[in-house]
Amino acid sequence: MVEQEPVAPEEPPRHRRFSLAWLTRFVGAGASGYLFYLSFAPRPLWWLAPIAFAGLGLVLHGRRFWGAFGHGFVFGFAFFLPLLTWLQAFLGADFGPWPWLGLCAALALYFGLAGGLITWVAKLPGAPIWMALVVIATETPRSWFPFGGFPWGRVAFSQPSGAFLPLASVGGAVLVGFAVVLTGFGLSTVILRVSRTSWTPRTLAVPVAAALIPVVAGLALWPTIGTDAQDGSLTVAAVQGNAPDTGLGMLTQGADLRGSHIAESEALIADIRAGRVPKPDLVVWPETATEVDGPDPVLDRLVADFGSPALIGALYRLPNGEYSNALVAWDPKTGQGAHYTKQQLVPFGEYVPARALAEKVTPFVKNMDERVPGDGSPAVLDVAGTKVGAMICYEVTYDYVGRNAVKAGAELLTAPTNNAWYGRSEMSYQQLAMSRLRAVEHGRAVVVAATTGVSAIVMPDGTISSSTGLFTAASLVGHVPLRTATTLSDRLGVWTEYVLVGAALAAVLSGLVLRFRTSTTNSKTAVTQAGA
Repeated sequence: MVEQEPVAPEEPPRHRRFSLAWLTRFVGAGASGYLFYLSFAPRPLWWLAPIAFAGLGLVLHGRRFWGAFGHGFVFGFAFFLPLLTWLQAFLGADFGPWPWLGLCAALALYFGLAGGLITWVAKLPGAPIWMALVVIATETPRSWFPFGGFPWGRVAFSQPSGAFLPLASVGGAVLVGFAVVLTGFGLSTVILRVSRTSWTPRTLAVPVAAALIPVVAGLALWPTIGTDAQDGSLTVAAVQGNAPDTGLGMLTQGADLRGSHIAESEALIADIRAGRVPKPDLVVWPETATEVDGPDPVLDRLVADFGSPALIGALYRLPNGEYSNALVAWDPKTGQGAHYTKQQLVPFGEYVPARALAEKVTPFVKNMDERVPGDGSPAVLDVAGTKVGAMICYEVTYDYVGRNAVKAGAELLTAPTNNAWYGRSEMSYQQLAMSRLRAVEHGRAVVVAATTGVSAIVMPDGTISSSTGLFTAASLVGHVPLRTATTLSDRLGVWTEYVLVGAALAAVLSGLVLRFRTSTTNSKTAVTQAGA
């Protein structure tokens, strides 16, 4: 009898590391992040933002911390990668994609952290509220770190129009962002619960409310957005002199911003004298459109020809020889006057963090001059018979600059900017969307003057009364109301953000306690069953 070899027991199938479910979640996270990007300007698709977060909520459902961290990171990377392509347009082919990819990855880590922390609060009652708070809370440290923060791409900046925008007048950008994310997570929770067979109307009450209340509240606030003149009005002009579309090449090839803005100003003066446009009460030049290092007879003559005061964006030389980025008040009779110095400088653009290390990485920074930041004084200048606030370029991303200007009495806001570096990208449109949000947040008209576009005159309700195209010499002249009333957002100030971030931290701690208790209970139960 032939002895048969023993048959080895059949091994259970190994768990496939990259299962179809994992791949589906990965693709879903990336698709949701890209959908979030599509909600940003120049597309008027604000309503895509809550849908994007609904997608993220579905992806994160049932995940553990590190799995959710990974999916959150994928969401963030798929969002920032297309949003910040203008950075690559600025650096050009010589630098390659690594600075752009590195920044996108660093910023995506915040969404990764949010995804992980969401797993700790998802079991709490009213989960969509705490989940939304966690996402918005991570925007606060992103405004601080690294290198002074990078708030570009905040959720609220996707909402320059639409149902959520009026909430800016109540709680600023942070409340708008919270409302958008809450609607999204409310919607995802509704979908998850309806997909179960055991749902009841009672189990849907909280998520339905989370999805609908922010939208209803925003729409209900629209009639309260004030646009009327409370202290008269001004006729304002924004001058866009234009520059060559050479990106970083402007450093080596140069650009006669001063000459182009003088030429466009002279053309505007000719139109005023010919009666083709009304005479402005105030003229606004873009950021760093000229250098000012002392008396300037040419600008004295130009402003005198306008017969109206001007705000000149300038590279301003200080008595010690250093330079600052400033907005200078220029009077048609007395000439150069007070100036406001930009406080929030652009890292690696206007100053170099960790310069010694940066010089080892790239020789680019060796020839970069640094700017001196402002001393924290409110961004307000007395000009044209009123107080005018300023948010110079990058400062429009930070809440405190416009808020402090309004609290100091600004009845009108300006946003001078130099976007000549960024080509025909979406950067200028994204920045204009922020100015539109700030207009509603502060209840003020905003005059946006850009070297190469997009320049615009924005009304207090965020609507654009006139605007220019990219890379063209043009001027805008229009009437804007002067307003004195402060919005609830400005009266509450930073406390709205403090409350929301504090609530998020409390929810995370509560979630940790709940997880610990559940784990302890499960362990005791297992021990009891084993003993039995």
